[in-house]
Amino acid sequence: MALRAIACLILVSLFSVALAEYVDVRVRGVVSIASTDDNFICATLDWWPTDKCDYNQCPWGKAGIFNLDLENKTLINAIKAFNTLRIRIGGSLQDQVTYGFGYGVKECNRFKKQESGLFGFSGGCLDQERWDEVNQFFNKTQAKLMFGLNALHGKKADPSDKILWVGDWDARNARDLMQYTISKGYPVESYELGNELCGGGVAARIEAEQYAKDMKKLKQVVTELFPNPTKRPKVLGPGGFYDKKWFNEFLQATGPGVLDGVTHHTYNLGAGVDATLINKIQDPFYLEQSSQTYYDVANSVREFAPWTDPWVGEAGGAYNSGGKDVSHTFANGFWYLDQLGMTAAYSHKVFCRQALIGGNYALLNTTSFIPNPDYYGALLWHRLMGQKVLSTVHYGSPYLRAYTHCSKKKPGVTLLLINMSNSTTFDVEILPEFEVQSETKSTGAPKREEYHLTPEGGNIQSDVVLLNGTPLKLTKSSDIPEMQPKLVDPTSAISVAPDSFVFVSIKDFHAPACA
Repeated sequence: MALRAIACLILVSLFSVALAEYVDVRVRGVVSIASTDDNFICATLDWWPTDKCDYNQCPWGKAGIFNLDLENKTLINAIKAFNTLRIRIGGSLQDQVTYGFGYGVKECNRFKKQESGLFGFSGGCLDQERWDEVNQFFNKTQAKLMFGLNALHGKKADPSDKILWVGDWDARNARDLMQYTISKGYPVESYELGNELCGGGVAARIEAEQYAKDMKKLKQVVTELFPNPTKRPKVLGPGGFYDKKWFNEFLQATGPGVLDGVTHHTYNLGAGVDATLINKIQDPFYLEQSSQTYYDVANSVREFAPWTDPWVGEAGGAYNSGGKDVSHTFANGFWYLDQLGMTAAYSHKVFCRQALIGGNYALLNTTSFIPNPDYYGALLWHRLMGQKVLSTVHYGSPYLRAYTHCSKKKPGVTLLLINMSNSTTFDVEILPEFEVQSETKSTGAPKREEYHLTPEGGNIQSDVVLLNGTPLKLTKSSDIPEMQPKLVDPTSAISVAPDSFVFVSIKDFHAPACA
């Protein structure tokens, strides 16, 4: 019996050793490889009515623009916690929205179920009262408004190709909306034309040359209404899925001086009903496949529109409102945070998460407005990760993902470490790849700041996330809780537990690129 016990102890010891892996992460700090907008983190609000349903469930509730409670204290506080959060208003129904301004709109009704309509709904109308309420909400929260315009206004379906829409864009209704907005002093940071109309389209499509022509018209309207370039909203497009041939033709035909950002969408996890979604979301080999798209988009922009930059205008992971048991849980962070790091490294300026609220993939719970785990990941990124992106590599397990930026508004660098393994702890040492004296190993160096995010009870499908072991929950006054780092001896390794994310700020990492 004694020999058996000793043998078991040896086996346990060997197994424990196998569950820990030391990894050297190398950060090249001489030059940055890319840069993001200061408001890289972006979230979306959608138009979906309460009866938008997928897979026999209707997860949007009252989260659509026409129904959302814009006075909700939790919602307001969640946005204000970012100081400035970019919010995109748009989505599938935006190309069926008219604006109740000027003389062109006689009736201003909301969306209704209609089989013959795009996405199964009739057109809807944004009235003056609701537009005022939306802008008061943006003023109250200090959010930046990215507004998606109806690109099908004035067009009609081609009789020989029902999904193809032809004719010139009629800008009069959009102009009326802008003129009213200007008269009220409402700041709109950017206007985006159309939603998922590029390439093969989703419910409708527009040819590349025609889209470029329409985009030029939007730029002309914006330039006329905003003669002062410093106060002029950005013009964005095409807001759809990347198709290399279509995008290249569109960018060539658009030419310089029109686009301020090239927006594209990604739902690289597949359908929300996919039974393998929970496996995909934690598979680095599967997630890495999307890097090709980000590389290709950045390359198209660099080759055919070098005066502007790529943006992810909408990304929900799994399409059709996300996965009901996955997309709102801690597990979704493996996809979300990895995509943030990846797109930033591939020269994308902005990443808009679908959605701020609504569907299964929202940052906030659709009915209670309580933040889901990804909200806190987004907030930490926004507060800690600066604009400059640094090259980061390691030769350890592919289940450890690592991204580095210059720290935001403070010296040093901040790393994001993602452990997709459910069994291995990674003990990470950060090595600077440049010949500059660093105090990292000095006992007199400032403490390292670590933010460890783990799921409650070790369950990656939990809606509750722990920061350094403490659950993140709203205060009694519905405020976002303080998120204080754990202060760690800088000479020690960074211990990244299984199924966890860690933001690490190192003040004395003297990267020349961050000077």
